[in-house]
Amino acid sequence: MGDSARAVDGLVGWWQELPPGAGTAVMATGIVSIGLRLVGQAVLSQILLVLAAVAWCGLAFDFARRLLRDRDRLEADTPPALTAVAATTILGEWFALQGWSGVAVAALVVAVLIWPVLLAAVVRHWLRHLPGTVFLVCVATQALAVLGGTLVVSLPSGWLAWPALGCFVLGLALYPVAFVRFDLGQVRSGGGDQWVAGGAMGICALAGAQLLAVPAWRGTALHDVLRPITLVTLALSLCWYAVLLFAEARWPRPRYDMRRWATVFPMGMTAVATLSVADAAGVGWLRTPGQVLLWVACAAWVLTLIGMVRHVAAYSR
Repeated sequence: MGDSARAVDGLVGWWQELPPGAGTAVMATGIVSIGLRLVGQAVLSQILLVLAAVAWCGLAFDFARRLLRDRDRLEADTPPALTAVAATTILGEWFALQGWSGVAVAALVVAVLIWPVLLAAVVRHWLRHLPGTVFLVCVATQALAVLGGTLVVSLPSGWLAWPALGCFVLGLALYPVAFVRFDLGQVRSGGGDQWVAGGAMGICALAGAQLLAVPAWRGTALHDVLRPITLVTLALSLCWYAVLLFAEARWPRPRYDMRRWATVFPMGMTAVATLSVADAAGVGWLRTPGQVLLWVACAAWVLTLIGMVRHVAAYSR
């Protein structure tokens, strides 16, 4: 009984010490779940969705607890705080694709309410030579565009397409601003979140793919402009993927780190973006590399989960 109590206390202590960037675990699990849904693996997709939803609820509770009792540890002015926006919208995206528009709209409303507050706080405190989490300003903004673009198809009114397009343009503009603050040395020495540099381009491509699917824009000049932008952002995401994968092989970092969830997310995002662009832009041959990248992301998710379980077990002893 004493060992069980110590284990529970250890687990609670580990959870309370989680950094704001722990939201990347929800992001990673959610995007891999979406990818599995896109390739017809409904059961696996739903299992991962449940895990992501449970983790989101736990992190939301912890966020509220810190807001009320321990604001000094909230760290709402750091880029990792924006995982709250991205994680919420990624879960909303799964529900939107499933046809549960009400839940998806609720997720979008929550994300829209907290996004400007967190973004403004982060931008006010930006520094130079930051890790890959600096690109979360782009990821969170594009996540709104992704969910908004998806809901345009399922909701009776198409007005949401224009705010989604605005977020898409803003997200693209934020990328170079974040890039000049990114420490490129993190490609060699980062603990995992350096991959967000590529994941941010991936979610730009995914947002572009969702906007390409807006019915009212098909055959218009706007559609003709969006298509090459989407293809370019996907190409840049794949280039980042190759560079970061090479860096992992050249300078291995095998030990578990919570930031490794920020590696899985870009892997899954690049796969989902590739699959989505294949359909939206009419480039069918992209589906095969998209599927390959998805299963690589699934393997990375499993390995990271194993590492986390072992870490928690050691922490609880």
